[in-house]
Amino acid sequence: MTVDPNAATQGFPTPSPAHGRPHPARYLVPALVAAAVALALGAYGKVHDPAGTAFNLAGFSSTGAVKSWLATAAFAFALVQVVSALMVYGRLPGPGWSGALHRWSGRAAFLVSVPVAVHCLYALGYQTYETRVLWHSLLGCFFFGAFSAKMLLLRSERLPSWLLPIVGGLVFAVFTIVWLTSALWFFRTFGVTT
Repeated sequence: MTVDPNAATQGFPTPSPAHGRPHPARYLVPALVAAAVALALGAYGKVHDPAGTAFNLAGFSSTGAVKSWLATAAFAFALVQVVSALMVYGRLPGPGWSGALHRWSGRAAFLVSVPVAVHCLYALGYQTYETRVLWHSLLGCFFFGAFSAKMLLLRSERLPSWLLPIVGGLVFAVFTIVWLTSALWFFRTFGVTT
């Protein structure tokens, strides 16, 4: 794997030499945090009495439309994350500000996804009444757990070169399924309207 030599100066961990690898138990903390976040969100969603609505924005026909458009905006930022990560790791040509693009698109994706998660948990709860909804609930909780682990790993030194791309790819893959089972389903069922 070719890594951009400027990755460390762009705020990305650089791979470590084989002799300086940290003990694998070091990755137990991010894994435990991921599990705790996912389980806490799922438990809250299951025991909370769904309110039916959490928020609405002027100009939208329903809270479902708001949620779907915000989720789609977050998904668009997530796509920018994938492309910019490929630039940072030297898999695609890119400008010198690819690292900044990656960081800021990630922040934007997270900020836009938070109201969606709040709506899902508060207004709808953890639902299992059909397969699509079960997968959406399960993977929505897993997404925020995996995202938490990725954020903790970013602050770790001497990461194996394969770890962040794998975790980032997992976060993106899970988010894609979450989007497919919610926003895309909404648009196909109710139409692409605001």
